[in-house]
Amino acid sequence: MSKRINFILSLLIAGGVHAQQGSRRVELKEVIDGTFRQETAIGELRSMPDGEHYTAMNGEHTMVVKYAYRTGAPVDTLFDVHKARECTFDDFEGYEISSTGHRILIWRAKEAIYRRSYRADVYVYDVRRNMVQLLHEAGGKVMIPTFSPDGRMCAFVVDNNIWLKKFNFDTEIPVTKDGTFNRIINGATDWVYEEEFSVTNLMTWSSDSEYLAFVRFDESEVPEYSMQTYGDGYYPGEYTYKYPKAGEKNATVTLHSYSVETKDIKTLNTPVDAESYIPRIAFASQPDQLAVMTLNRHQNVFNLYHANPKSGVFRLILKEENKCYVDSDWLNHLLFTKDGFLYVTEKDGYAHICQYSATGVEQRQVTRGNWDVTALLGIDETTNTVYYESAEESPLRRSVYKVDAKGVKTRLSTQEGTNHATFSKNFACYVNHYSNANTPAVITLNETKTGKVLRVLQDNAGLKGQLEKYAYTPREFFRIQTTSGLELNAWMVKPANFSESKKYPVVMFQYGGPNSQSALDQYDFGWEQYLAANGFLCVCVDGRGTGARGEEFRKCTYLRLGELESQDQVEAARALAKLPYVDGSRMAIWGWSFGGYNTLMALSTGGGTFKAGIAVAPPADWRHYDTVYTERFMRTPKENAKGYDASSPIRLAKQLQGKLLLIHGTADDNVHFKQTLDYAEALVQAGKQFDMHIYRDRNHGISGGNTRLHLYTRMTNFLLENL
Repeated sequence: MSKRINFILSLLIAGGVHAQQGSRRVELKEVIDGTFRQETAIGELRSMPDGEHYTAMNGEHTMVVKYAYRTGAPVDTLFDVHKARECTFDDFEGYEISSTGHRILIWRAKEAIYRRSYRADVYVYDVRRNMVQLLHEAGGKVMIPTFSPDGRMCAFVVDNNIWLKKFNFDTEIPVTKDGTFNRIINGATDWVYEEEFSVTNLMTWSSDSEYLAFVRFDESEVPEYSMQTYGDGYYPGEYTYKYPKAGEKNATVTLHSYSVETKDIKTLNTPVDAESYIPRIAFASQPDQLAVMTLNRHQNVFNLYHANPKSGVFRLILKEENKCYVDSDWLNHLLFTKDGFLYVTEKDGYAHICQYSATGVEQRQVTRGNWDVTALLGIDETTNTVYYESAEESPLRRSVYKVDAKGVKTRLSTQEGTNHATFSKNFACYVNHYSNANTPAVITLNETKTGKVLRVLQDNAGLKGQLEKYAYTPREFFRIQTTSGLELNAWMVKPANFSESKKYPVVMFQYGGPNSQSALDQYDFGWEQYLAANGFLCVCVDGRGTGARGEEFRKCTYLRLGELESQDQVEAARALAKLPYVDGSRMAIWGWSFGGYNTLMALSTGGGTFKAGIAVAPPADWRHYDTVYTERFMRTPKENAKGYDASSPIRLAKQLQGKLLLIHGTADDNVHFKQTLDYAEALVQAGKQFDMHIYRDRNHGISGGNTRLHLYTRMTNFLLENL
């Protein structure tokens, strides 16, 4: 086995990854404080309708400036806090320009709610009058402000109710009045939709601006979860919110349309059962075509309907069924054109783009092959040319391509590694973000037709110069063969003074959740480099269930989430232990969230393969996690009791082998702190000793102040003590 591994290693890294010959040692504080972090912030370049110009905030966040794409020269200042009349603030955090350009929404003082949602102080800037005023005159922070297509109105949410602002008349009225915290939500989304469907806004305007469609959530029957909030006082507080756990009741969602003219709200009776999800709504090009996307509770049937907002009549446009589940991420990227839409489907075993007419007739399959499309970037409707990102060359890499109307494919990105592109509205040029394991981000503006680099927006030259001062070894990519007959993609970081004649302790990094990837040829310089500087060999292996290797590999974990993923980590560790420079008696595994869960599973099923493990914010039994995520991969506990039992670290606590450090934040709204407490109790009753560290009032990310440095210091010391 060791010969096989060494052969594959030499094959994949032939040509070379060599230790950096600088003299400085990598320090933990430098890793945490961003010394090695690549600069990717060039300001958000938002294409204007003409495709020749873009807008961006200036560095001080005091202006919205219009620039020419090709030269980068400023052309006009669209908003300036110092020159706008009645402007009461000195800077801002975000903006949105209406279709006509006559008004700009400006927001500041953002207040985070959950992972993606926030409320903020929102202002409207009248360009022609050069004047600023509050969007919501009654006061209070605003969520999801949404311009009408004609730019004359804006819908927004305050305290779970939708309001409508008419700029021409300087009036605002409530569209709904029944919004109540932990009961009724209008237009915005509940916790589980935000977390698992990545959506915070379920309001959309018809193309003629006559109707506003929205989804209403009734959370009345959803079980509540309460978290104590400790703060600095003598008595803790409490935060209670609706959190549907696997098999429990979800919010009841209903679809409605509001007539701007009559002020009437019509209920649109979506032709699905009461337990179905509505993850996305969007008006197509015609005002009588409200696209309504639904998933059944098992999430293996996707329906796309067109609904008439006036009559309430529904027409089924597209139906897709999957033996496991439909990847809901592609619903958010379904792309409408004036004559139809583009959708990414897995019908042939890989993720590929299909083009459909407005009535749902497939016109062409744009991409095909034994590789996955990883992003649908857009379509130039004047030439019917489709732009996308894929893993065609290797699951480890990403490249940008286009396919014209005749099916001729052209690769636009030229460098091997990871490329992400954003195109101008007319597709004449694009911004490309490129990096590989040895190269921090290089961001360029490219001409689409020729691929020529027009401007370098960021080259991270300073970081490259900084890295030259340090002694370290970049990531090496390889494949590892397991006893199950699989070849898994992986990377390794060796100590800078690595010698094959020595034996090193190993720390395995992993996440491993469905369709994720940690083994990617892109720049990342993190904790693994500090551990390597302290004599550890660091390895990351992407097991079964991870992305860019086709649907079969991605979905083979269905109904048994965690079993195969942890088995692959154990088998990979045993294969690594046969390498001459690995000390198989000193191996550890660690991970965060799903990676923490995978750590617990590997320690319980690995038969002592790992001497130690660190689990940060880990799920401990899928019965305790939310409906949308868990049931997508496991169905309900009632339907799949054996699968839930077999994948539960709590039920496997008696089998735990190795030293364990459990870490969690008490204010984790995602993976609840209770999961760690329940797992700790199972270990106590099983007579298993373990270490635990708790972070007060920290959420799933466990950050703020000195927290991250403290966290990684604690984990480092644990590894040094036990390996």
